[in-house]
Amino acid sequence: MKAWSVLAMAGTLLAAACGGEDRGSQVQAPGSKESAKTAVLEKGADVLQNKPPIEALNAYLDGFHFYSGNMKEQMEAHHYCSIVNEDLTQCVIFDGNTANAKIMGVEYIVSEKLFKTLPPQEKPLWHSHVYEVKSGQLVAPGIPTPAEKALMKKLVTTYGKTWHTWHTDLHKDLPIGVPQLMMGFTADGQTDPAMVAARDRAMGISSEKKREERADIVTPAIDPGADAWQTNPPLQIADPTGTETRDPHGAQRPNRVAPTSN
Repeated sequence: MKAWSVLAMAGTLLAAACGGEDRGSQVQAPGSKESAKTAVLEKGADVLQNKPPIEALNAYLDGFHFYSGNMKEQMEAHHYCSIVNEDLTQCVIFDGNTANAKIMGVEYIVSEKLFKTLPPQEKPLWHSHVYEVKSGQLVAPGIPTPAEKALMKKLVTTYGKTWHTWHTDLHKDLPIGVPQLMMGFTADGQTDPAMVAARDRAMGISSEKKREERADIVTPAIDPGADAWQTNPPLQIADPTGTETRDPHGAQRPNRVAPTSN
C-alpha cells in the first residue's frame, strides 16, 4: 500500500490523537470578544455549509522552519495537509494544534519527479526534506510507527516551498509585514535543541528514537538546485512596508547568523 494511502486511512487516528499532545498558540490577537450573534452565525455556518477543501486537510505533520537568511529565528510548524495526488501535497501551517491556533502560512510539497521539471530560477525557493526525515524531527503525530515510517520513506525524496504570512514568533498580535520564505534544516547543529526537546516532551515522543528507527531509510541525492541558501545569498521578497527594516526576520536581517553543521 502506498504511503499516502496509509496516511489517509489513518486520518481518524490523527484527529483523535491531539489529546495530551496539545501545542496551543502563543498569540493573543487584539479585538472584541466574539458576540453571541457572531457565535450563532458561526455555529450555523458550521452546520449548514459544506467545506470540502477544509475537510481534505486530513494529514498532520509537525516539524521546524527557519527564515531564509536568518537561521537564528526558527520555530515549530504544525502542517495540516491535503494530498492532491501522488506527486503533490498542499499544507496549511499553524502555530499550534488547538482550536486557537493561528495560520502562519502554507507549504507545497512536490515529488522528486516534479521538482526536476522546475526551471532553475524556481528551484532556489525550495528546500529538501532529507535531514528533517532522517533526524527524526519531522513527525506525523498519532499514527502507528509503521505507518509513519512508510510516510517518511515517501517524504524523504520530496521538496517543499514554504511561505509564512504571520510571523507569530515575533508578532504576537497581528500578521503584519510581508510573507517570508522559510527553509528546512539540513544538518546536525542547526536546530535549537531546546525547541526540539520542548516539542518532544509536549507530544510524548523522542526525535532521537525516531532517528534510530529511520536509519535504514535510504538517503537520496539532493538536487543541487534546492537548499540554495547554503551556497548563494538567501532569498526574500522586497518589503514595501518598512516592517523588515524595523524588525527584520530573514535575509534583510543585518549580521545574520551563518548556518552551522557538525
